[in-house]
Amino acid sequence: MSDAPAQPGLYDAMSTLRAVRKLRPDPIPDDVLERVLQAACWAPTGGNTQPWRVIVATDPDVKQGLADIYAPEWAKYVGGFMKMMEGLPPEQLAPWERVAAAGDYLADHLHEAPAILVFCANPKMMAITDAKLDRVSVVGGGSIYPAVQNAMLACVAEGLGCTLTTLHCLREDEVKTLLGIPDGWATAALVPIGYPVGNGHGPITRQPPAQLAYRNTFGTAWS
Repeated sequence: MSDAPAQPGLYDAMSTLRAVRKLRPDPIPDDVLERVLQAACWAPTGGNTQPWRVIVATDPDVKQGLADIYAPEWAKYVGGFMKMMEGLPPEQLAPWERVAAAGDYLADHLHEAPAILVFCANPKMMAITDAKLDRVSVVGGGSIYPAVQNAMLACVAEGLGCTLTTLHCLREDEVKTLLGIPDGWATAALVPIGYPVGNGHGPITRQPPAQLAYRNTFGTAWS
């Protein structure tokens, strides 16, 4: 059994959970993976149905298959994204260029990640209260993405890097065939995890409550 690292406080973990796309190929001990998976299992779900499952891809052929699906979709995505950034001043463009370079690294080395978590969900098991509204349904995600977040926070506690991507959904049929995911189940997140190259997680930049929170009515300042 490997020893768990000194764990950060909850607020420290949340405030340092940044995307880590450069991962070492070193294997992750099973007991560490078990703790990450247990964290996911603690997440709340509608009606406590736990309508999700996670496939832990560690086999080289399976990981290579996921990488072959992911890489061309990333190339198309980043190409379009960087085109939108054209014309920015160099000091504003530079951070996005670093993000793109890290994404390129992940696409090139995804098959080397020691584990890739593929989260799946069964909509028939979900309490999707907005299914009939005249807009894109979002409530069902509340029964799976808390599990993804819990797993990622556990990665911070375990000293593992991780990042969340959904580009594989663009070729979901191929992913389902590769992983043997049955009909009726959908894929929701692909999370490569591993010990980071370099520093890994660290301080993140996000808008504060003053920008994102309102008091009582939409648009009424919180503070």
